[in-house]
This record gives sequence, C-alpha cells and structure tokens, in this order.
Amino acid sequence: MINPAAPGALSHIRVLDLSRILAGPWAAQMLGDFGAEIIKVERPGVGDDTRGWGPPYVKDAKGNDTTDSTYYPSANRNKESITIDFTRPEGQKLIRELAAKCDVVIENFKVGGLKKYGLDYDSLKPLNPRLIYCSITGFGQTGPYAARAGYDFLIQGLGGLMSFTGHADGEPGGGPMKVGVALADIMTGMYASTAILAALTHRAETGVGQHIDLGLLDVQVGVLSNQAMNYLHTGKLPKRMGNAHPNVVPYQDFPTKDGYMILALGNDGQFARLAKAIGIPEWADDPDYSTNAQRVINREVLISRMSEITRTRTTDEWIELFESVGVPCGPINDLEQVFNDPQVVARKMQIEMRHPKYGDMPLVANPIRFSETPVQYRSAPPALGEHTAEVLNRLLDIDAEQLDQMHKDKIV
Repeated sequence: MINPAAPGALSHIRVLDLSRILAGPWAAQMLGDFGAEIIKVERPGVGDDTRGWGPPYVKDAKGNDTTDSTYYPSANRNKESITIDFTRPEGQKLIRELAAKCDVVIENFKVGGLKKYGLDYDSLKPLNPRLIYCSITGFGQTGPYAARAGYDFLIQGLGGLMSFTGHADGEPGGGPMKVGVALADIMTGMYASTAILAALTHRAETGVGQHIDLGLLDVQVGVLSNQAMNYLHTGKLPKRMGNAHPNVVPYQDFPTKDGYMILALGNDGQFARLAKAIGIPEWADDPDYSTNAQRVINREVLISRMSEITRTRTTDEWIELFESVGVPCGPINDLEQVFNDPQVVARKMQIEMRHPKYGDMPLVANPIRFSETPVQYRSAPPALGEHTAEVLNRLLDIDAEQLDQMHKDKIV
C-alpha cells in the first residue's frame, strides 16, 4: 500500500481505475496526487494501450531505450498497477470484490462494454451502494452517437474547436488545426476529477453513491467558452484567425527582429502605455484605436502598423521595454526554454521520481498548491502488474499459492 509521509486531502479514498489511454487515467492521477489510493487494473501482458505508444521510449538508468513509451508516465503516477483479465469469470469476480471495497470506479469503455461482464454501474451498485462510478466515453451514455468510439482528434473536429483554430484560409498554412495536446481528453479528465469530488461530497452528506456520465464531445462543446457565446448571440460563425483574439486587440503574436513575441493587452490603459512605449502616444487618443471596440473594428490596419514597428527590435529588447511599463508580453518558448525558464524552475514544475526499473524518471509536476494538504509524489508510474500480488493479498486475502494458480490460469 502507498503510504504518504503526510496524509493528502483524499488519503481516505480508494479508487479502482479501469480506464486507459488519457482521459480516465488523467482523472485518476489527479485524485492520486491529492492522496487517494489508486489501483489501476491493466490487461495481463499488454497493459494500458499507451504503454506501447512510442517512440519515444523511457530510458533506463544507463540511457538506453526501453519498451515502455514516454506517453504512459504522463498520466499514471501515484498508482498501483495490477493485472486482471476480466473477460474471464474469475477475473470479473476479482473486480467485483475490489469494487466492493473502493469508493470510486473510473472506466472508459464503450457504452455497454462492461455490462456483459457484470461490471457496469447497475451491477456493482448493489454490492456497494456508496460507490461513485464514473463512465467516460466519446459521446456519453445516451444519444444517437452513444455507441461510437471517440478519440480526441475526432472530437476536436466534431466539437467545433478546429473550425476556428489555425490560420485563415488563403494564408500560408491556412486551414483547420487541432491543438497540440489532446485537449478534449485532458479537459474530460479534469471534469471527471471535479465531478468525482462533488459526488464524494454529496455522499458524505447522504451516504449515497451515484453514476457520473461524461462524454468527450459534451466536454469539448462545454469549453468553447467565449467563441460559443459569440456565435449564440450573433449567429456569426467564428473564423480561423491564427493567434489573434476575436474580441480583444492587440492580443496576438507579432514579428520581431529575431523571431516573434506575444502581446496580450486586456484594457485601454495598457494600450495607452504601449503606444507611448513604441513612440506613438497619439494612438491613445485616436478615435480609431483608443477603445478596444474600435481596435477590433480597425484590427487589420492597426496590426499592420504595429508589425512594422515590432520588427525593428529583438524579442528580448521588446520584452524588457514592455515589462518596464506594465504592458503584458512574452516570448514563444520551445519546451527546452520552458523547463529552463526561471519562473517554471522556481515553481518546481519538473520533478523526478525514482522508478524501480528505470532509475530517476523526469515528470511534469501537478500545478496545484495546497497550504495544508500539499500534492504528494509517492510513487512513480508503475511497471505493468507491479502491485498485483500485494494488492490482492491486502484487500482480498489472496495468498501466494492462490496467486500462483491464477498466473497459471492467465487470470492475472
């Protein structure tokens, strides 16, 4: 059992993680970072699909590639890995017995996929009425698409995000573009962890568990934010604008003498300071530019004039100037620059955890800072089936002889 040095906020919670790939594992990792005990169930001999999503692969202590991808560790720290084949009746029995002793189950199989094994919410609820059961699918448990498989890339397209992401048609590189990380998956994982916390709070008051139904498409639509509201209130479809903002100007990238920088001005006062800094203070009183509404209307002319000016200095020179007068700006960093940035270093956003097979493993930290129950990094992403014997013995009193027979029968 994972024993934190100091109890986390969820140290009293046990989660059975039946999910794989990203959205479900991301949610479970979040709960694990908060102190929950996470038991990840994987397929014997294969494991979570993402273990094989390489190259690149995790390197061992000698710097050599292994057969484990670098994708899997991104969402699976603070977990215990056990292997169970729940397509077999004996494996189903083990899952039911474990679910009876857990607070939360997370799964991301197709709608009805676990029902045939007796592992759906309706089947497990009688065994554990306090159970919080979170189902993550592409399209939710209802509706005409419910039976379809859903992957992040498909959801970013279907959910509208790609329609206004990327450069405009007619520009170099124009056309729809997905976000560079699996945003629909990650946001679904975040919503899942939040929903589970809400359900646990409700259970603390009532003693009653519940089923949580999350669909990636629902989440993608739910996070369209101001773009959705712009459309719903005007009937006008948002267009691809590259890095520009549909409602705020100037709020985009600008060319410099040696690359690009970002200006992100949120109010008219900041624009007045920018105008003075670049040597054209009269812009602050120009009726075409003095208010954000007018700058949006006159976007093309203003951005063109600003770009001529920003090309005259280097990115570092502009940033030094703008920061000195309170104009929000910044560089466009690659990941080497990100992890060497003094602010990122100061906030300790890169960590290392000791892995039993691979030595010190670099990971990205959880960004949440608690004053009383800090996030804890108790165990590195586990090797496949690393904790099978220990977990089954601890929770189900399965001894070594029984486990050996299960191995022979290929149940675990």
